[in-house]
Amino acid sequence: MAGKVITVAQQKGGSGKTTLAAHLALGFRAEGKTVALIDLDPQGSLGRWYVTRFENDEASCEGLEFSTSSAWGISMEVRKMANACDIVIVDTPPKVDSDLRPALRVAHLVVVPVSAGHMDLWATEGVMDLAARENRPILLVMNRTRAGTRLGAEVNEAAKQLGAPVAEAMIAQRVGYAEAMGHGRGALEMRGPAREEIAALVAEVAERLNAG
Repeated sequence: MAGKVITVAQQKGGSGKTTLAAHLALGFRAEGKTVALIDLDPQGSLGRWYVTRFENDEASCEGLEFSTSSAWGISMEVRKMANACDIVIVDTPPKVDSDLRPALRVAHLVVVPVSAGHMDLWATEGVMDLAARENRPILLVMNRTRAGTRLGAEVNEAAKQLGAPVAEAMIAQRVGYAEAMGHGRGALEMRGPAREEIAALVAEVAERLNAG
């Protein structure tokens, strides 16, 4: 396979997986990469985002492919997309079971969003365990952070004790992310600090992919 594969996974719902997957895709495309998105989540939120984007501005989907897959078919779908694109990003359902393992198995890097709450940290351990069984590298991304809060500092410090790398780039709690997603866009396509956040995270993820 030519392209690098990123699987975005988290056991707990509401962690921001789909938002992170979409913004990573747009961030890599802004760097001149061709990107494929694969939606494994039956809720289909990533697919709805892509369709909304396509319907609003077909040209905005240039260099951005999309498909869906089942757990058992993900290996074949990833192989097909990786032969055509530089980066493949897989968005998974919010669960940790045997269905998730094929999506982890095909990944060059497993990205796990962790919202600023202890329950997200507890849920992260299940994903870490499955990724370890598949011998896949993992990167925790602190998501929906609130600067200057005691809870945020506690969760960030606790995440560092889990034994997996924690991205230096953090994604803040911003209304702009949700607003942009609702219109099939990305926050980095608008003015504001979100552009720098996503660019920093993409650079960090790219570095890990290239080192792997």
